[in-house]
Order: sequence, then C-alpha cells, then structure tokens
Amino acid sequence: MIDLYYWPTPNGHKITIFLEEAGLPYRIVPVNIGRGEQFKPDFLAISPNNRMPAIVDRAPADGSAPIPVFESGAILVYLAAKTGKFLPRDTRAWVQVLEWLFWQIAGLGPMAGQTHHFLHYAPERIAYPTQRYVMETSRLYAVLDKRLAGRAYLAGDYSIADMACYPWIVPHKRQEQSLDEFPELKRWFEAIHARPAVMRAYEKGKAITTQPTVDDEARKFLFGQSAATVRGGAPR
Repeated sequence: MIDLYYWPTPNGHKITIFLEEAGLPYRIVPVNIGRGEQFKPDFLAISPNNRMPAIVDRAPADGSAPIPVFESGAILVYLAAKTGKFLPRDTRAWVQVLEWLFWQIAGLGPMAGQTHHFLHYAPERIAYPTQRYVMETSRLYAVLDKRLAGRAYLAGDYSIADMACYPWIVPHKRQEQSLDEFPELKRWFEAIHARPAVMRAYEKGKAITTQPTVDDEARKFLFGQSAATVRGGAPR
C-alpha cells in the first residue's frame, strides 16, 4: 500500500497517473496547500521542503520499514523501479526517459508555474515578467513539439517522462498557449488524455476538490514563504 500525500495540482497528478497506470494500491491523504496543511510537523517529517506530493511506501520491495519519498520526479523514479514499469532497462532508452523527466522538472514545470503566477496570481500585472514567462513556456512547447515529430511518446514507449509532462500541458489555455500551434504536441496530448488510467487519475482529483487552489487565504501560505518560514513554521 502506498500512502500518497496529494493535492490536485500538476505535480500531484503525475503520481496519481502513475499509480493508476501501474495498478498499485494506494490511499490518498489530502494536503490542502491553500490552508497550510503542508506545514504540519507530520507532513514535514516526510517532505522537508513543505511541498506535495510525497509518498510513504508501506510495503517496500526489500520488506524493510516504510520508505518515505518526496519530490515528484524522485517519486516517479522510485515507483518505476519498484514496479519495473514505465522506465526501460535498456541503457539508451533509460537515459532518454530520465533526460525528459528532468527536463520537465527543471524547465517546463518551473517556467509554466511562473507563467501561471504572473498571469493569474500576482497582485498586479507586470508586463516584463509576464511576457518573459509566457514566451519561455511557448519555447518549451516548441521543444516538445519538435521532439514528438515522428514519435508516439517522448522516449520510445509511454513512460514516466510522458506522465511528468502531460499535467503541465493540461492548463495550456491558462498559460496563453494554443495547442493548434503545436500539432505534434497536440496529437500526443490527446492520446494521453484518452488513456483510461489518466481519466481515473483526474477523477480522483475532482473528488477531493474542484475549487481553485488560490484564494485570499491561500496566498499567505503559497506566496508568503521565506527562510523564516523554514525556521519558524507556516507564514501568517
């Protein structure tokens, strides 16, 4: 059994997609990041960066004590190794999957996240950072589009790289991107969207909340953090 500490965000969806695809039994433990639950001591013991998702594997392959894992990329690699699924053993294919997984973690996620922030959550619209992040997100979409030309998936067979990237393309309209401009990306996106396991994963999120993650109360938890937060607890 996997305990999944989760809220329905792109990074959270990565893990429910894997668990649904792999057929692993899991239990969702909601972490309402808009109400500061990521700062609770029990959660910080699992995820010291006060971010979800995180997991606790209560039945690790070696039969040892439960294993906690934080950071979505690390979770995907761990679960792939545990199950032997969605991460190939062939060295060249393995490298390609990890390249595109880390590309998402280092590029697509952070840049699209900043796009969301400056378009929708910043207290005032500032032209330079807004334009900068929208353009960079567009560039990254073009990188995906070029990579997918002549390929069904990012690195051979469907893998954790695809599972990592897909949730960050779901809110493309909120990033001011049109998939019609990226036909290979659109084809890939629609194919993953139609997978039954992906549909089930997103339904799990809807069962937890359909409300926006960010409201006035949430802002102090999501956008008010500093070194003092780490030293002294949740922002007030």
